[in-house]
Amino acid sequence: MTIDSSASALADLATLVADINSDAEHPRWNFVDDLDRASYREFAMHSLQHALQFWLEADPLRPRFHRWFSPNKKLLGDNPDTVYYGTVIDPTRRYRIRGNIADACYTSFTVEVGTAGGTMSQKLGHTLNDDQFDVDAAGNFELIASAEGDGPNWLRLDPEAGSITTRHYFEWKRCAALDPNLHVPLSIEPLDDPGPPPVPDDPAVAANIRRVITFLRSVTVNWGHTPMPPGAIPWVSAEPNAFTNPPAHDGNLAIGYAATDNIYRSARWALEPDEALEIRGVWPRCRFANIVLFNNHMQTLPYDRRQVSLNRVQTQVDADGSFRMVLAHTDPGVPNWLDTRGLHHGTMFWRFLLPEEELAQIETRVVKFSDLS
Repeated sequence: MTIDSSASALADLATLVADINSDAEHPRWNFVDDLDRASYREFAMHSLQHALQFWLEADPLRPRFHRWFSPNKKLLGDNPDTVYYGTVIDPTRRYRIRGNIADACYTSFTVEVGTAGGTMSQKLGHTLNDDQFDVDAAGNFELIASAEGDGPNWLRLDPEAGSITTRHYFEWKRCAALDPNLHVPLSIEPLDDPGPPPVPDDPAVAANIRRVITFLRSVTVNWGHTPMPPGAIPWVSAEPNAFTNPPAHDGNLAIGYAATDNIYRSARWALEPDEALEIRGVWPRCRFANIVLFNNHMQTLPYDRRQVSLNRVQTQVDADGSFRMVLAHTDPGVPNWLDTRGLHHGTMFWRFLLPEEELAQIETRVVKFSDLS
């Protein structure tokens, strides 16, 4: 009996899930306990959910925007203060994008190169933000995405581009990603009508499943086998509980799924049960800024139940504009607590969007929890 292509692809997906289960034991992850391994398996399920939503029926001839993240689907460095959408595209085609700013403090469109077929983005292509394209008095805009064009509302599709990601930042007291009523009007349509899609036959369904496999494999069993040497990304600190000074901004062009307008800082925390981390600094003048706590897999901790991020609006500052945050496993009873959820280790990640001044150094100090006041 001949095995159908789609049956073979589905069997390969099942094999990949089994491989992910075993991969949780691989030494490259440096997992220290069962909690780390369970977290990896949960991350893999979030990634599978995203792959099924985004890649299973991805059609660059007839694209549509999908919401990337939610409180129940996190990966690739999500942000509680941002709503993201994404779509697949063909760089040889032309598209019209319509939308509305929806009172976001920042809106952008980023083209990713090398993402066709579910492959992870390796670098950024062209980016447009709302300072660069025309928006009418009601917040409406229209862009043309194509390989050739002109004018401020042209989003250039770089060769080998495979997807577009949108970012809509909101600096609110409550995380924007938690608001079920937040609606960002957004649509994309081909300028050259491809007609209705064909009924998917067996090879087409197999190709759909294999895109899911490609993406899921890239963020799990294929991830991390060639670790970056220390200092390869200057804004990533090699020292736990401390941040590097910001390097000259390179636009993040070599980092897939990054935002070219952001300056980042990142460091691991490592705290014993009786320790806390004091973080002191000054928010710069910029379009948006926040700090977010990630687990081992660049997933935000559960922001629907815990304070795991702080933007400028949420932060209590002193009269001189400076702030003191406290990263701790339990509530220290002081302002600006960042809740580790009891995790011994994780990642602190800062975003500074289009800063208008040089960033001040962020100072940190590990203290005994009992000494906090």
